[in-house]
Amino acid sequence: LKNNALVGDTWLILGNDDALPASGDVIVPFARLLREFESLARRSGKLGVVFANVDRAEALATFLPRLSVVVLHFTAFNDGRAYSLARQLREFGYRGEIRATGNVLPDQLQFMLQVGFDAFEIGDRFPLQVWQAASKQMSWAYQRGLFRRSAESEIWTERHTDAEPWLEQPHAG
Repeated sequence: LKNNALVGDTWLILGNDDALPASGDVIVPFARLLREFESLARRSGKLGVVFANVDRAEALATFLPRLSVVVLHFTAFNDGRAYSLARQLREFGYRGEIRATGNVLPDQLQFMLQVGFDAFEIGDRFPLQVWQAASKQMSWAYQRGLFRRSAESEIWTERHTDAEPWLEQPHAG
């Protein structure tokens, strides 16, 4: 699911030891990216990575300019580590695709969009109409975000039209 529509996936997902084709778009595990980055970066075709929730986003930062897609896996619906990673990648300036895989649910779609996900492997569990409806359910964002879609408004901004946002809250401790 991308831009609220089903799209074909043209990427070849490789394991750590799978043969590397001479051309074409490939997604490799982070361990392979680390091990073979020079040869992966020289080949024709786009490059993507599957990045584990247990790794730190900083480890991927130097590779981001060469990556076209970062795949983040949701192991369970209540595992929020991929949310944090997506947000951090966007804050690092990454503008490529961030794809959610695994236990991706329609009721979490809005939150995923707000932190920077823009593609979702959704399977057959829910029909397309459910996903499309979920993408429009919320028009307000509770968190001030860099990646808010233009149709959304931030609650803080709407409530405080005359005030300037503060960067720190000295009383919070």
